[in-house]
Amino acid sequence: MNVTSATPAALGQELLEGLRRTGAGFRRFVRNPIADYQRWVEATGFDYPASMAVLVDLMLYTVATTAFAQRVAAGYFPSVFAVAALLLVYVTGPPCIILDFKPRPVLLAGLTMTAVALFLMQPVPLDAAPLILIVIAGEIAAIARTAVSVAVGVAMFAELMFFGSVRHIDGLTWFALGILFAWFTGQLLNYQRRYLYQERDYQEVRAQAAAVEERRRIAREVHDVIAHSLSITLLHVTAARHALQTDRDVDEAIDALSDAERLGRQAMADIRRTVGLLGERSGPQRPEPGMEDIGELVSDFIRAGMEIDFRSEGDRTEVSAALGLALYRVCQESLANVAKHAPGARAQVRILVHARNIDLTVVNTLPAGALARPGRGMGISGMRQRLAALGGTLTSEPTAEGWQVRARIPTSGQWPCVAAAEHGLRTAVQAIIMKPQEGV
Repeated sequence: MNVTSATPAALGQELLEGLRRTGAGFRRFVRNPIADYQRWVEATGFDYPASMAVLVDLMLYTVATTAFAQRVAAGYFPSVFAVAALLLVYVTGPPCIILDFKPRPVLLAGLTMTAVALFLMQPVPLDAAPLILIVIAGEIAAIARTAVSVAVGVAMFAELMFFGSVRHIDGLTWFALGILFAWFTGQLLNYQRRYLYQERDYQEVRAQAAAVEERRRIAREVHDVIAHSLSITLLHVTAARHALQTDRDVDEAIDALSDAERLGRQAMADIRRTVGLLGERSGPQRPEPGMEDIGELVSDFIRAGMEIDFRSEGDRTEVSAALGLALYRVCQESLANVAKHAPGARAQVRILVHARNIDLTVVNTLPAGALARPGRGMGISGMRQRLAALGGTLTSEPTAEGWQVRARIPTSGQWPCVAAAEHGLRTAVQAIIMKPQEGV
């Protein structure tokens, strides 16, 4: 334990640094809130448009403000309950963007459910407060795993039932049905997002297949060029030999050899141009790498001069081929980023295989003079999309000593009720998608 980091001076410095970052985020948001929303939404990796996040926040603020106004009109104001509930709802919007705080489904549900509970402690006729639960249920279902969204939906039902039993709530049944339909709508969006990632993967596979077929076509063209040019060249050489051997005609032999040389050079130029289209990448000749290949991957970087501390714990037999490939690609991209952006840095790779999920952490130091800045390439986005298709998450952020990448992928284990609901919903979505295609 580093005791020096807990001194009042260090804590004061950290507090001042936090205040400076908050001030900078506030000024950035005030200058261009739409661009800041866009930046924040892209950083979450959920691939939803920023307009959707703005719409959800406007709905939450409108409902919360309406519920607050209802209590003011009912004579509850001044009341700490209504004010605290309003502030809790407001925290889930632009303050998260200013503080660059990524949406956490459980924390988001906790804040809004607490706010609704504070509102419902002061009942009013035709209360708008339960509408907050409907909006949040849809949002969480659109960004979280099915198990998490189901648990949050059940907790919201329980909260409504509890307050409905101790206090009268107008339209309690409709609010409960609203939560159900909001969850279903959010799940549709979530599955649409996952199918989008799958379609992108399928497009990549189709592109690779097309590239392999193009290389085969080029190979056939190369064969034709070589066969044609060699055939004619050999004929010219044969004619030159015959002219020298029988007629002793040097001029005719020279002409034949000159034509052979010209055709040979032309054939070489055609071959170079055609082979140049092949590139360096060829079709897959071996199985895709998996978790068992990560050790060799790390060894390659170590042999190249990188200092890496690698450790893997847990039962590797529980890791499927798809999960192993995702772990390998994340580790490969993370170490490549270390080599590219922080040459000479020390890296630490940890893989922990648990019963319900797999955790991968890649942490590296930063050499003197290097800046901890997020990259603008497609590497991080590609890793997030790959993990999201498997129901996983990825965070990439600076630390006190350098940079870290954390990935968590759920294993195949699921609650039976959740798996049944997910299968039914997946079947319904596939039927909706495939129906227009059948009529074409």
